Amino acid sequence: MIVGLTGGIGSGKTTVAKLFQQFNTVAVYIADVEAKRIMNSCEVVQMELIQAFGEETFLGNQLNKEYIARIVFNNKEKLDLLNSIVHPAVYKDFERFVLKNTAKRYIIYESAILFESRSTHKFDFLITVYVPFEEQVRRILMRDKTTKKAVLARINAQWRADKKILLSNYVIYNTTLERTEIVVHHIHNILTKKRDAIS
Repeated sequence: MIVGLTGGIGSGKTTVAKLFQQFNTVAVYIADVEAKRIMNSCEVVQMELIQAFGEETFLGNQLNKEYIARIVFNNKEKLDLLNSIVHPAVYKDFERFVLKNTAKRYIIYESAILFESRSTHKFDFLITVYVPFEEQVRRILMRDKTTKKAVLARINAQWRADKKILLSNYVIYNTTLERTEIVVHHIHNILTKKRDAIS
């Protein structure tokens, strides 16, 4: 059973993913982390990115994240181009991850852009992590030491939260860690029962 976990930037979805990792019956794949690993290690992906965005895409053998961010978060076509290069490689990597974890009750695929990449059909259930807009902006400003203009550009590049919520099976309102932990345990129990019912 494959579960998609998503949420807007700054919503705390990676924190939620790590809470699910505490269960030994669950395997968690954090797409953003694996995408960076692939971009920094896969020569084919690196060549395609350089062709698309220029030699400045990499500094040494490491992705120039600031350079890429400046290009894609203000240009939807460029963002779509980046995703079209990286996502197929990530999904192939995830398929290998699934094969390695067939003994787990369920597998979570955490990604900020499940809906935007039109990949929700790949999952049995969808979980969206949500925080109010003002809190979302505050968290990103604190975490990334960036400007409000840059934060809004990144938020606007993603689907609106209410749209994601309507299309999700479960929603985690990530306002406090204590409350979020309780909800994660609750959802885990539900998903485990569903998985057992399928077996």
